[in-house]
Amino acid sequence: MSKVYNFSAGPAILPKSVLEKAQAELLDFNGSGMSVMELSHRSNWFMTILEEAESGIRKLMNIPDNYKVLFLQGGASQQFAMVPMNLLVNNKQADYVLTGSWSKKAYKEAKAFGEIQVVGEDTINHIPSLTKEMFNPKADYVHITTNNTIEGTAFSELPDTGDIPLVADMSSNILSTPIDVSKFGIIYAGAQKNIGPAGLTIVIIRDDLIGLASGSIPTIFDYKTHAENNSVFNTPPTFSIYVAKLVFDWLQELGGLEVIEKINREKADLLYGALDQSNMFEAPIKGRDRSLMNVPFIAANGDKELEAKFINEAKENGLETLKGHRSVGGMRASIYNAMPLEGVKALVDFIKEFERKNS
Repeated sequence: MSKVYNFSAGPAILPKSVLEKAQAELLDFNGSGMSVMELSHRSNWFMTILEEAESGIRKLMNIPDNYKVLFLQGGASQQFAMVPMNLLVNNKQADYVLTGSWSKKAYKEAKAFGEIQVVGEDTINHIPSLTKEMFNPKADYVHITTNNTIEGTAFSELPDTGDIPLVADMSSNILSTPIDVSKFGIIYAGAQKNIGPAGLTIVIIRDDLIGLASGSIPTIFDYKTHAENNSVFNTPPTFSIYVAKLVFDWLQELGGLEVIEKINREKADLLYGALDQSNMFEAPIKGRDRSLMNVPFIAANGDKELEAKFINEAKENGLETLKGHRSVGGMRASIYNAMPLEGVKALVDFIKEFERKNS
């Protein structure tokens, strides 16, 4: 099998050692005689996996004791509705910062449940400047998307929302750098980018935000339901949780989020540096708003045929899934935690060689 580097935005690359561990335990988990995919979610075997997964992410992110960690389904898209269903209860008002496609989808969903205000300018190529005074003091919460997978922007610093709970869709940069969880009311993230396989959604929620929902919402959409049932109210995505637990172990063995941040910054600096020096390609996002995880780039002269040629030849050279999102075009390299430095070096070398041959 030829070696490839997978730059997909999600489902995304997983650490090789994690895949090898899962492969080794696939037919017989821990002497059970059963595949990990066959374990009952009520069994002691799976409950141990669940407990270790929660312990792992708590340690990695230094999650305070007054936060619950929920292992849910439905992706971040389901959280677009669950957040307002659970939090729009006092004044039925919320503030949303729109910085890309996913934040706009979250905003659209929230509008069905209350009065939603857009704070800051609606942007796709930078993060707007935000001050505490811009937020509605009556807002039940403020929502941001910390990293914009499609557009390639990211918050370099969090907005000051005062006493208003800050809710963050962190799907594409969770676990990439250390963060202060206590600054958030809710963090949610689809797993398929930096945590594990598709099918799992992590929700980290402060205790005082649980149990606010009215009795009119469906039981399964109430955070209280899942908190009280230890994430097994219904059958959870057991295999995805198992792999997530292995990823948490991998990050701990690597040295934690401080170490992975250094690696991620080295990878991003290498790729952005090559694009900034290129005469053929450019990265549209500039300065401090650049994402460490998702790097979009385009032909400097707008040549779509050149971009298509680049994508095809990159694939032939083992550089997979570099086509940009259909809404923006161009190319995109997603360099999540599991992407090795060698993969980014291979992409940089290919960019330079492609430019030399096609200049």
